[in-house]
Amino acid sequence: MDRKSWWKWPLLVVLVSASFWTMLPFKDKVRLGLDLKGGTSFTVQIDDQAVAAQLRDELKDMTEDQILSRVPAKVKEAQGRALEVIRNRVDGMGIAEPVIYPEKDNRIVVQLPGVDEKKRDEAARSIQSAAFLEFRMVSEKNRDLIDKLFDRGSAPPGYTIASVTDNSVSRNYYKRDRKAVADKDMDVEFRKKVAQFHAPAGCEMLLEKEKIQGQEVYSPYYVEKKAQLTGETVKRAAVDFRSLGQAVVSLEFNAKGTRQFRNVTSDYAPGGAKNSNLQVGRQMAIVLDGTLYSAPVIREAISGGRAEISGSFTPQEAGFLANILKAGSLPAPVNIVEKRIVDPTLGADSIHNGIYAGVYGCAVIILLMAMYYLVNGLLADAALILNVVLLPLGMIVVAGILGLFASDARAGAAIALPVLTLPGIAGIALSIGMAVDTNVLIFERIREELAAGKGIKASIDAGFSRAFSAVFDSHVATILTAVIMFIFGSGPIRGYAVTLIAGLLINLYTAVTVTHMCHSVIASRTSNTGVLKMFSLIPHTKIDFISWWKWWLGGTMVVVVASWAIMCLHGMQDRTKVFGVDFTGGASVTLSFEQKAEVDVVRSALTEAGVKDPIIQYSKGMESGSREVLQVKVATVQGDLTSKTLIEKLPQCGFKVMQQDDVGPQVGKELEKRAIMALVIGLIAMVVYIAFRFEIGFGMGAIVATFHDAMITIGVCHLLGFQLTMTIVAAVLTIIGYSVNDTIVIFDRIRENLRLTRGQQPFKDICNLSINQTLARTLLTNFYTLISVLFLLLMGGGALRDFSVAMLIGMITGTYSSVYIATPITLVWYRWKSPDLGAAKSTK
Repeated sequence: MDRKSWWKWPLLVVLVSASFWTMLPFKDKVRLGLDLKGGTSFTVQIDDQAVAAQLRDELKDMTEDQILSRVPAKVKEAQGRALEVIRNRVDGMGIAEPVIYPEKDNRIVVQLPGVDEKKRDEAARSIQSAAFLEFRMVSEKNRDLIDKLFDRGSAPPGYTIASVTDNSVSRNYYKRDRKAVADKDMDVEFRKKVAQFHAPAGCEMLLEKEKIQGQEVYSPYYVEKKAQLTGETVKRAAVDFRSLGQAVVSLEFNAKGTRQFRNVTSDYAPGGAKNSNLQVGRQMAIVLDGTLYSAPVIREAISGGRAEISGSFTPQEAGFLANILKAGSLPAPVNIVEKRIVDPTLGADSIHNGIYAGVYGCAVIILLMAMYYLVNGLLADAALILNVVLLPLGMIVVAGILGLFASDARAGAAIALPVLTLPGIAGIALSIGMAVDTNVLIFERIREELAAGKGIKASIDAGFSRAFSAVFDSHVATILTAVIMFIFGSGPIRGYAVTLIAGLLINLYTAVTVTHMCHSVIASRTSNTGVLKMFSLIPHTKIDFISWWKWWLGGTMVVVVASWAIMCLHGMQDRTKVFGVDFTGGASVTLSFEQKAEVDVVRSALTEAGVKDPIIQYSKGMESGSREVLQVKVATVQGDLTSKTLIEKLPQCGFKVMQQDDVGPQVGKELEKRAIMALVIGLIAMVVYIAFRFEIGFGMGAIVATFHDAMITIGVCHLLGFQLTMTIVAAVLTIIGYSVNDTIVIFDRIRENLRLTRGQQPFKDICNLSINQTLARTLLTNFYTLISVLFLLLMGGGALRDFSVAMLIGMITGTYSSVYIATPITLVWYRWKSPDLGAAKSTK
């Protein structure tokens, strides 16, 4: 053993110990994502239009351009404040271990593990509730204006006039007319129409809900738009009960609010500075999120800083209001732009399937490596196990570094393992499969050196040295695509990128450094080269690959043109046939069932409920024992209506929601834009890096091949019936990095042979020689990695099927494109003449 390198062994012990420290105890340190644990995820976005409107009210002296220039900073500030308010509200609901963090585009992600439907609905209301508590004055002319409305028989849209007798006194009220306007249509625009109904200048109509004689009625008030006091001054909110058991919300103001409340009540009490009536005080409207809860009469100045919200609500509703007020008001309205629901049972199945797929795949790879490469294989197996052991430490380091460059990173967040998701499990399994590539490349190099008659130490050192440039270039190229995934992705895609980068960096350390250390120990103990004996199933070949390149290129172009023509035709007919909910917006609901219903029956039930143009499909996973499920996709965000309709109208079927995704159209457009940018920038990054490491002609060969791989993968996936989703985009980005590995290994050998021959052989012969020399490595590496992907496909469950199929197609495509597309394009670029690469770009 090299005495100068003794420090590498203690360093290895330190790294292993640190990695165990990061993940033990396993139950406390390893956090599972919602796709594994089950639960609900909301993505909410700050309403920038509302922020702009607030600025217009505050900055009336500024021009429109000046106001708009201040909106981004104001929205960013609002995001930070909203984050804390939402966190306080969710904590107040008693939900265990919620995950709440900011994201790009002024969004906030709220993940609620293990919540039931009731808690989920309460959380959605709580998150979206702006909690704009305002104390406003009722118009002085309110009584006269309302009496005129009733005398004329005028009612706002969606309401009718009803006369109700209470204690022998008959009064007029409004009642809901659900035939005229359904509850689901009472949106923001509807509320604006009601507010403007015959409203005088500076006022709006608000309706206070009451229950009289068992009837739900509404008392109309014309309320001034200007707020005298807001919820920002509320110090405490709690539920109290009156003598008859009626639930009310009691408020206590802070010092500023106490002073403001005293001044307002003093001004509008009988004979106050702003009330000339000596007998009757003005009414003060208590308005929360645009809803009127009560309008008490101010009888005297209130100096104690206390108030009360009363209305016709249950103790649960009063508690809900109190929780929102305690958490504080949002600085701006927020909208839920994405909702995803995963049933805990589905999460448990995903864990089971994903882990078993990874374990079995790794076990087979470890066994085959040991059988084929013998002692070398055992060392590679040890390195693979070490990869898994060091992966947690690598994930923390990578997540920390990437987080520094992410504008939406959580400031002050504790150092912890990234949340493990299904794509993360796929990343681990795939990184292990890709790690085999490095070992195979090194071992095949050592085999060549031993065959050349070198001693054991010289063969080991030369093998590692000659393989390093290809290993380094292929890893950097793949890491580039993963970094792009992190920049343009979100949520699970980012987690996948972190896992992949960490796996590749750890592999560079274990394969290049640790394995070399172990080989050096063997070389220091013996000079017998037989110790490194390896099986050889793939003989040396002399195949003229390049002569067939036109046939392969022609055949693959037929596949590309045909698949993309069909895809474009389907896209022009209906975008949902090509793009998934991630890109089009809409809803996708997956339901389990006890009794299967005919598609026409399901469609009829949904159409009657108002669900437009549902795409209904029964599907079953490829894994053994997989249960058939019903998938319903609609172009609008109607996931809740879809699931509720099927459960209530077809009770005999026993439908249960396993997974539900609601994605707003704005989110879909942004994801589509990000996906295109990620693919384009990924390809540009490839050509720039390879041009830097080799020459521009090699870069062009690589980009044509990788572009071809992406086109083939997307096109064939469409022909197989898969929609384009972010999962498939992640697979395509991985394929770009993975297929370039093959290309770089061939290019690296071409570069080496060019320097050895110094122009004495035709460029075409050098390319053929290099492909034949790397053929064993190409076939073995792809075989081993194919094992990982096949296990993910067959055992990983439906959630990983899209990813696995795309990877399988891309791997097969990438293998032949390196030979029949990348290399011939490079030959054509240089007009079949040898380029002058120079020695400066070698990393040896």
